[in-house]
Amino acid sequence: MNPTRRRILAGTAVLPLAAPAVARAQTPIVWRMATSWTKGLPGPGVSADRLAERITTMSGGRLRVDVFPAGAVVPAFGVFDGVASGAVEMGHTASFFWDGTLPGAAFFTTAPFGLGPLAHQTWIEHRGGQQLWDELYRPRGVRGLLAGNTGPSMGGWFRKPIESSRDVSGMRIRVSGMGGDVYAAMGATPQNIPPGDIYTALEKGSIDAVEILSPANDLPLGLYRIAPFYYMPGFNKPNGAGEALISLAAFAKLPADLQRIIETACSAEHSAGLAEAEQMNAGAIIELAKLGTKITPFPADFIKEAREKAAAVIENKAKTSPLTAKIVASYRDALGTGNTWSRIGTYMEQALRAP
Repeated sequence: MNPTRRRILAGTAVLPLAAPAVARAQTPIVWRMATSWTKGLPGPGVSADRLAERITTMSGGRLRVDVFPAGAVVPAFGVFDGVASGAVEMGHTASFFWDGTLPGAAFFTTAPFGLGPLAHQTWIEHRGGQQLWDELYRPRGVRGLLAGNTGPSMGGWFRKPIESSRDVSGMRIRVSGMGGDVYAAMGATPQNIPPGDIYTALEKGSIDAVEILSPANDLPLGLYRIAPFYYMPGFNKPNGAGEALISLAAFAKLPADLQRIIETACSAEHSAGLAEAEQMNAGAIIELAKLGTKITPFPADFIKEAREKAAAVIENKAKTSPLTAKIVASYRDALGTGNTWSRIGTYMEQALRAP
């Protein structure tokens, strides 16, 4: 036989042996994402689903992310521990849920009278916030990334009108983050209730008021049927950053391109979520007004006292550990550094819309 023909035949003879290796290479890596949300909850629930789909699509199916709503794998407030323990590779939640065990975590979602969405993102990405976030979570084997934003929150739903700060005394209110400490300092009794259980608690009379998110997120919950007084501003949550939690051990096993895809997908979802919130809130607030919701500002003395209590809460928070003190200092610096331009930007926007 011709030597050249023999070499060609020899080469084709080994082709079938290579096929199983190709098939193995295409077997997807499967990650499980636990969330703190009910399935498809407007805002954060939608962001979780979209983030998983984005990662799966961008990776060409090489990394598939399966989403599990609150309670399906871990409880709503157990997502961080689920990722830290390796029970799941990923989570979608909000950092202020862990502030009790990781003081300072709340700042990576929001803080009372704090940064708005754009200023908060600027702090995370350009003023050292991400490095502090990494430093806080790294000992637990977890990394947090911005991954969705519901925008500024409203002040909440109340069964009865608030005519002064004295009306808060004795009130049982569902509230998240450091706002719970602020309300406690004002004489209320804060309750930490998962989003999926809020309506039932309000309907049964277990609570008197609910602070949750923005109009687009609140409207589907139907809270206006029981607590028609909808107050503003949302001093507790001027920002609504969602948090993707990632197991550092699972992340380290991925090739570099899949690692970058996760980071890019989280960043894209943060932008998409905020733009969607702006669009949906515009319609939702009008719909709530049509349904008889009484949309009104908090009394001036209420805001004054809340601001004073918030300053004390944050000051005490800074004393819990050296790292928390660093986080508070960095956050306050971001507030001060960006304040002048933020005021000018707000003025220009209002001036351009004036008749």
